[in-house]
Amino acid sequence: MAKSADPMRVEVRRRMPAPRDIVFEAWTDPEGLRHWMCPGDVISAEAALDVRVGGNFRLVMKSKTAEHVHTGTYQVVDPPAKLVFTWTANNQPQTLVTVEFLDHGEESEIVLTHEGFTQTDVAQRYQGGWGKITELFAAYLARNQGKKATSVRTR
Repeated sequence: MAKSADPMRVEVRRRMPAPRDIVFEAWTDPEGLRHWMCPGDVISAEAALDVRVGGNFRLVMKSKTAEHVHTGTYQVVDPPAKLVFTWTANNQPQTLVTVEFLDHGEESEIVLTHEGFTQTDVAQRYQGGWGKITELFAAYLARNQGKKATSVRTR
């Protein structure tokens, strides 16, 4: 996992155990997302996604004691290569997330960049959060790759 030299910018890189078309589809699947978008003490997540340029998303991460609501708007939707979306959470200023899906044959790599933070401590929390999310996402893909590969490739 990479860490950005800029303290107001988060960068996470992680190899994924599936081809990028499957990884892109899984990242944009609200049903699957509830299993892996769970950093820290989050035990489940719910998502409503309108994955198109100008479309919005609403993500609710639930812990035992709180709900964390995240919203945003898709700026770039370029399957299976890239997503760019605004990110607003916890009364913090709006930031920007870019997720690039790099092709490595039967595997892929995610490069997630989150920028526009105004406080270093918030960026540091997101560095850890996105690191955990991508770790959980890779494990989710490993568990579900056969099922996902069949559904994506038979469409």
